[in-house]
Amino acid sequence: MNRMNEPVTVANRQASLSGGMAAAYWTQGEKRTPDEPVVLLLHGYCGSSAYWKDVLPLLEQSVKVIAPDLRGHGSSSATEEETYTMESLADDVAGLLAEIGEKQAVVLGHSLGGYVALAFAERHPEMLHALGLVHSTPLPDTAEGKEKRDKAVEIIRTEGVEAFVEGLIPKLFAPSHLSVVADRVEQAKAIGRATDPQAAAACALGMKERPDRTEVLRGLDKPVLLLAGDEDQVIGRERTFTAEGPNVEQVLLKDSGHMSMAEQPVELAAALNAFISRAIGR
Repeated sequence: MNRMNEPVTVANRQASLSGGMAAAYWTQGEKRTPDEPVVLLLHGYCGSSAYWKDVLPLLEQSVKVIAPDLRGHGSSSATEEETYTMESLADDVAGLLAEIGEKQAVVLGHSLGGYVALAFAERHPEMLHALGLVHSTPLPDTAEGKEKRDKAVEIIRTEGVEAFVEGLIPKLFAPSHLSVVADRVEQAKAIGRATDPQAAAACALGMKERPDRTEVLRGLDKPVLLLAGDEDQVIGRERTFTAEGPNVEQVLLKDSGHMSMAEQPVELAAALNAFISRAIGR
């Protein structure tokens, strides 16, 4: 399947948020009742709603799914702040939900999206119905990780987001998949190249300064999904599986790197559907 001409976002709607920011998002499905929570899919760094393209058709159609482009990604507009904190991105998400009239969400965040989801849980608990971290962690960056963020910003500002993405994307996939799903690797690069350079640098700085939210995760009395890939070279399972309890489900996907939505979409969708059904009482 040739993906070279596929769109870099699947957003099919747009909302205006405070400050004039345009938030693009995909929506599908219908809720059974007006009070039922929506499912919110938050993509990773230098990604977009198109990251979920292979998963979206596999999700239960009797739930309403919203997949936004985060600030400066996909078709959502960038803002001029030097640093996009996880808190500011979480507020964007809350603003989008409020703008489209949704009160609660099952928030599932991939990588950067997981950091945003945790900030959302902390800042907007009344809007959180359940939380899922997909190849993400509540832990802050290590010293080495912070150095890598600074290096990312340097590359983006001196060589461009295209050069940065060329180095980043292959590391997100399991080594054994680079040739097997080469079309998906190239599509992820295309999505990344469409990221606003200012936003890419600002998000890197925001991830660098994010706090430890382990206690936020462990303190949740709502359904929690922690999903990791056994070949993830970016966020190992030990950094994802940081909470236990009767409300916490840990899932390890075999033969998956950091991009299960592209590497193992059927298996990822099955795990998400099972969690969503339990979370909303199906």
